[in-house]
Amino acid sequence: MTIQNIGPSAIPSLGLGTFRMDAGEAREITKAALAEGYRHIDTAQAYENEAEVGEGIRAADTPRDRIFVTTKILPRDFAAADFRKATEASLRALGTDHIDLLLLHWPSRDIPLSETLPVLDALIDEGKVRFGGVSNFTTAMLAEAQGIMRAPIATNQVEMHPFIDQTRLRSFMQDAGIPLTAYAPLAQGRVMQDDTMAAIAEAHGTSAAAIAVAWLLSKPGMIALPKTAQASRLAGNLRAAEIVLTADEIARIDALAGPDGRIVAPETLAPDWDD
Repeated sequence: MTIQNIGPSAIPSLGLGTFRMDAGEAREITKAALAEGYRHIDTAQAYENEAEVGEGIRAADTPRDRIFVTTKILPRDFAAADFRKATEASLRALGTDHIDLLLLHWPSRDIPLSETLPVLDALIDEGKVRFGGVSNFTTAMLAEAQGIMRAPIATNQVEMHPFIDQTRLRSFMQDAGIPLTAYAPLAQGRVMQDDTMAAIAEAHGTSAAAIAVAWLLSKPGMIALPKTAQASRLAGNLRAAEIVLTADEIARIDALAGPDGRIVAPETLAPDWDD
């Protein structure tokens, strides 16, 4: 597993996503993932499983200072006082004295970044948050955030998998030195149904899921968060970091992207996407 560096931060390039996991699943898979060798766990207030993720972390044998914990706050709490309160709530739920990476989960349509980001800077100064970033931001929003926040934007967590074309966003982020964190890297199961992915997986003696993760990690500045609630799949996802795809295989996977590839676009939260 590699480390993506941005300024002073270091984010493990492969993490465990916990979206749509109930309490018991989140607790047990977090503990199992850490035992398997994962060091990056991703959750969010919207997932309603922060407390269980925290329980899984405390139940594991891995020291807390070797675990990178990401969580996210929704726009409803982007007002300055509310953002601080929400962060304190996440700290209590996770049972930790600091959050390694705190993200603005979606851009707000009502509260300006100039109100929220200075609070994130202050939380970093106070040691309650190590690194700050955003999620589901467009290039214009990233540029605005960079102009406001004193600390580096540690990442932009967005939907990224073989079927979505994020070329414009990726190019902007690479030029800006901002790592891209890929959520839904398996396209919510679609990669397992694709013939190209299956053929490449067969050639490597692995799964289409592992090939999707390997494809992501073959790209510069990329962090992947495959989700699984099954402990038996953890090792395979982790080993994906060791798969070396050929230039031809990467090109074949790149060619799968299309205009209808986006999966996650909630009407009340989604911005006007770059694509």
